[in-house]
Amino acid sequence: MMNTTTTTPRRREAPVPDRIELDGAEGAFRPFLVESLRDALGGVIHREPAIPRSRRAPEPSGADPLLGHLREGVGDPLTAFLRWRAEVGDVARMRLGPTVVHLVSHPDLVREVLKDRHREFVKPLYGRKNLAKILGNGLLVSEGDFWLRQRRIAQPAFHKKRIDAFGARMVIAAEALGDEWASRDAPFDVARDMMRVTLRIVQETLLGAEPTQDSDRIFDSVSYLIAAMNQRFRRVIAPPESWPTPANLRFARHREVLDETVASIIRQRRARPGEGDDLLSMLLETVDEETGESMDDRQLRDEVMTIFLAGHETTANALSWTFYLLGKHPEVARRLREELRAVLGGRPPTADDYRALEYTRMVFSEAMRLYPPAWILARAPRVDTELGGYLLEGGSRMFISPWVVHRHPDVWPDPEGFDPERFRDPKAIDPFAFFPFGGGRRMCIGQGFAMLEGVLILASLAQRFHLELVPGHPVAPEAMVTLRPKHGVRVVARKLA
Repeated sequence: MMNTTTTTPRRREAPVPDRIELDGAEGAFRPFLVESLRDALGGVIHREPAIPRSRRAPEPSGADPLLGHLREGVGDPLTAFLRWRAEVGDVARMRLGPTVVHLVSHPDLVREVLKDRHREFVKPLYGRKNLAKILGNGLLVSEGDFWLRQRRIAQPAFHKKRIDAFGARMVIAAEALGDEWASRDAPFDVARDMMRVTLRIVQETLLGAEPTQDSDRIFDSVSYLIAAMNQRFRRVIAPPESWPTPANLRFARHREVLDETVASIIRQRRARPGEGDDLLSMLLETVDEETGESMDDRQLRDEVMTIFLAGHETTANALSWTFYLLGKHPEVARRLREELRAVLGGRPPTADDYRALEYTRMVFSEAMRLYPPAWILARAPRVDTELGGYLLEGGSRMFISPWVVHRHPDVWPDPEGFDPERFRDPKAIDPFAFFPFGGGRRMCIGQGFAMLEGVLILASLAQRFHLELVPGHPVAPEAMVTLRPKHGVRVVARKLA
């Protein structure tokens, strides 16, 4: 039986890591690996006094004498994480370059870290500078009292009734994309189309901006900044942002496009208060009930950029994997179409249909179980502490991976199988065995928005088209800031009668 008893931490305290918090996006694995490798190359190796071997968690095999498990983790972190858990259990200890890391994989332990003992485990920042260059000090990057204040101000904007009011715009965007598909004969990348449609939705629901000729320019800038953020996480050595390299100049130019767009809309709203019915208007009007304060323009900019960039990509990736899995499992696609015919009868869906589209929600949830967009979270114990029967060093690193926990064989029978029936009774599912939106106090504020958006887009398009996967096209998950299909998902859209 797994020992989850906690003990009183020892008095010796390790240096507390940087506590900037990043919610679901903070967990990119490569930034940590790059950080470790930079430390090693620079000869900066911080070593805590050793934990007795008898108290340490077990270590997987295959460690390099110098780099530990770093090479395996960099090469294929998704496979490495699964191997490490399968070989040594729910608390695995690795050495990634100079740094000790623990992979925690059982739902009971995840609950301890994210909820029951969350004050004992801080959120270290890997890649904060890269994210902050785009997102500023928004909810994904801010921490402490400032984060709590921002969360309180933003929370009313994500009330269910307000989110449901955006359902019509979500469906209009999905139907417009379907009209494009109806005229296509050649294969296309559905992952790119999901990025386009979710970006249009976030433009309209967040900013109240109708599609214009500038939409393509905004899409290009958003796509570039996301790709650049992923690339910067990969680099071991990068030139300072102040250097006028071609890459830095392009990055600055695309960021300026978004900054100017957002700033212009904020100015317009300030000049005509009360006119909008979008998320930005709600953020402008809401005040902190405890302090009476509202967001200034800089804070608004940072929250808008956070929703703009982080809010659309995660849903787009989840939908891309959903269409991929439906293409691989025609029997599930058939059952999905049966529900859509029974509930919708050929009409476009609405937010009121969300509850009735039970199997559609199950399909979307099962896709996120297998391919969670936020595939990894990071924590660090403040002091030496016990977890799962093992002693963890204060200041060491910890990874919690939905990719791994969602495949835990003690929780999920046939964990690699695609079976939406697992979600027939969502109340029976442990929220720390399935947590695509994170868990505990920092659960994603946009969870309700993302679920409604994903289900309505899926329902709108799946009742009109069957997407056939292009034979021979490689589809593989790429563990970056989010879990995206590395080569896209090439499909042919077949119209349904």
